[in-house]
Amino acid sequence: MVCDGIIFDLDGTLWDSTKEVTVSWQKVLREQPDIKDVPGEEAIYSVMGLSSDALMAKLFPDLSVKRGQELFRLCGIEEQKYLSEHGGTLYPGVPETLRKLSERLPLFIVSNCGVGYIETFLKAHKLNICFKDFECFGNTRRPKSENIALVAARNKLQAPVYVGDTQWDFEYAQAAGVPFIFAAYGFGDVKDTVSIQNIRELIQIIE
Repeated sequence: MVCDGIIFDLDGTLWDSTKEVTVSWQKVLREQPDIKDVPGEEAIYSVMGLSSDALMAKLFPDLSVKRGQELFRLCGIEEQKYLSEHGGTLYPGVPETLRKLSERLPLFIVSNCGVGYIETFLKAHKLNICFKDFECFGNTRRPKSENIALVAARNKLQAPVYVGDTQWDFEYAQAAGVPFIFAAYGFGDVKDTVSIQNIRELIQIIE
């Protein structure tokens, strides 16, 4: 596959931070009087990859949008603190593959996460040097398809590819007019598209 840049999703593609996010969120949510059912790891796993608004609406459908945003902000503060100390679980081969790929092509991240989450990933695992640019829903409040297009335009990419792990990612890439590679080791399932079982396979796929 010929391309001039690789744009990565984060959760389910480069790392799995479900356990760490759950621990940090539970600490905050147990202190909130209007939260009666604190979500466990399975519930957190089910919303990984959603935008903050969609995520909070699914976890706490009875809360107002404003309250959901406030809670997400509070959880995000604790989440970033915890992840900065503990990191997340990188998928096998991620550090070395990113370093090899970055020697050949510019790399980017576009995620539906909140402000500071990508930076925490880069800092915790010392991967800043591998990426040229990144964008997220928390910064722009725009759908991932628009953020993919934004990063491509900002970096003058003519033929980028997007690597993600869910049907949502596939649809976002399609909406942005960008070819998609499915990270089959991640959270989701996507049919009838180019796929990889391990991130190391990108080295052979990308020309």
